[in-house]
Amino acid sequence: MQFIDLKAQYVALKEPIDAGIQRVLDHGQFIMGPEVQELEHALAAYTGAKHCVTVSSGTEALLISLMALNIGPGDEVITSPFTFAATAEVVVLLGATPVFVDIEPDTCNINAALIEARITSRTRAIMPVSLYGQCADMNAINAIAARYGLPVIEDAAQSFGASYQGRRSTHLSTIGCSSFFPSKPLGCYGDGGALFTDDATLAQAAREIRVHGQSARYRHTRVGVGGRMDTLQCAVVLAKLGRFEWELQRRGAIGARYTQAITQSPTLNRAGVRPVVLRPDRSSVFGQYSVFAPQRDALQIELQAHGIPTAIHYPVPLNRQPAYARHCCPECCPAASEASRTVLSLPMSADLSEPDQDRVIAALDQVCA
Repeated sequence: MQFIDLKAQYVALKEPIDAGIQRVLDHGQFIMGPEVQELEHALAAYTGAKHCVTVSSGTEALLISLMALNIGPGDEVITSPFTFAATAEVVVLLGATPVFVDIEPDTCNINAALIEARITSRTRAIMPVSLYGQCADMNAINAIAARYGLPVIEDAAQSFGASYQGRRSTHLSTIGCSSFFPSKPLGCYGDGGALFTDDATLAQAAREIRVHGQSARYRHTRVGVGGRMDTLQCAVVLAKLGRFEWELQRRGAIGARYTQAITQSPTLNRAGVRPVVLRPDRSSVFGQYSVFAPQRDALQIELQAHGIPTAIHYPVPLNRQPAYARHCCPECCPAASEASRTVLSLPMSADLSEPDQDRVIAALDQVCA
């Protein structure tokens, strides 16, 4: 069993993917070819955002967004400690300081109720993470940001395709950033990402920053990076868009089936195994399907012995990582620390079959009995 079955996805999409790649090979415009703009138009239409700027990775999308907002030394950016390192990494790379706010213990997303207390005169942005495929409480976060005149950058690396109160992830705030890393709900066959905004000035800044700050060839109007998404990767994502809605439906159904089985299992209830909560006003694309398990490490070993692959997202929160600990005391985010000790991700992909999912559920029951 695969933790994420990308091979099955390719088999289903082989014809359009191969054809898209061949078109790029035929025209030879491997950088900024026509598929780049085609994908940007398609993604903007899908999300409802006025502007989409494709970039070389989700990390680069975050970095370019911060650069477009002129965030730098002396500034603070409020974010979650329970996320991949890239979220805080880009803040530190620009000389700014990540300010970690603890998470909701049931969703693992940033706790909006705790944000306002961490705002200072140096705060320049709020960067919530839509973890595991479910958006953070964006209305509450946007309301706080509006009171203080702050932009909000949604780190939507895991949530492209999810909805929050009827709106798409990445189109919920000043800027939304997503990743097309192969394991993401919408992934390419290498690195890739995009940022989304309704602000034309920010979009133009992002377009210039991604090509070394050029407003025209060899005219560098700002400091930039080499942040373009290559044409081949854009062709792959374009091919995958044709099946994406079906995949989202499948992910939703598989996630709901996991949740029903886990919550209705007396064995798992006694063992304290419970799913990450999905709020009723939003959907999840289940970038990961994660549960809390008090005996997580032992459970993971036992599942591996039964041939069930698992992963831990994330075993150490950023405020306890050596590179970022100086920005926050190790014990300042107790909910994140607790989640890091108990969270476990189960196999999830649109092509996960019911028999394989039944194997996962049966193994969970067996090892917790």
